[in-house]
Amino acid sequence: MVYTADELERPRESPFGATNGDLKHGLEFSQEQYVEINRFCRDLGIQWFASCWDEASVDFIDKFDPPCYKIASASLTDDRLLRHHRSKGKPIILSTGMSSLEEIDHAVEVLGRENLVILHCTSTYPSKVEELNLKVIPHLIERYDVPVGYSGHEVGLYTSLAAVVLGACFVERHITLDRAMWGSDQAASVEPQGFVRLVKDVRAVELAMGDGVKRVYESEIPILNKLRRVRNGS
Repeated sequence: MVYTADELERPRESPFGATNGDLKHGLEFSQEQYVEINRFCRDLGIQWFASCWDEASVDFIDKFDPPCYKIASASLTDDRLLRHHRSKGKPIILSTGMSSLEEIDHAVEVLGRENLVILHCTSTYPSKVEELNLKVIPHLIERYDVPVGYSGHEVGLYTSLAAVVLGACFVERHITLDRAMWGSDQAASVEPQGFVRLVKDVRAVELAMGDGVKRVYESEIPILNKLRRVRNGS
């Protein structure tokens, strides 16, 4: 159980009813729907997994043999849930929104660093650009010596590209068919055409990063011969 009874009874208008509980229950997938997701992804060769917020959900999703588990930022301090995830023997993706370094330290200690990916994240929807703090990414890489990615909820794509430049090996963004649709996460999501552009631009950034070895390219030689008046200081 994630929400208290009082929270579920809190007034919140939605297409599903008048309370927050109506909304949460309305958004829940049934077992049949999860079976359909699994079939659809299998037919297309897509790997899928889920973010489980309680132990029973971990056990349920484990029946589909996911390639890994994603631990939501809200669950980072739940030691029992972390250990239950780790007991399944699958790689773990740990999101770190609304968490201090000390809390992340403890979660990493509980989970261990083997087959662990940490995601830098700011848990607001959408996030303000000035609160993304992307320079944390190289700090997390140095501090934990594990692969570090980025979970973004901001408007736009350029900041996700900046995260890749700073060392993110994994990019998570929400997807929606139409950002104008009803829903609390729509403004923080990316439409399909935006995802195509994001993947294309990330691949271009990876290619542009090169290997860090300074060299003169063959394509530069004609320009060098044309424009450089003095060579080797002589």
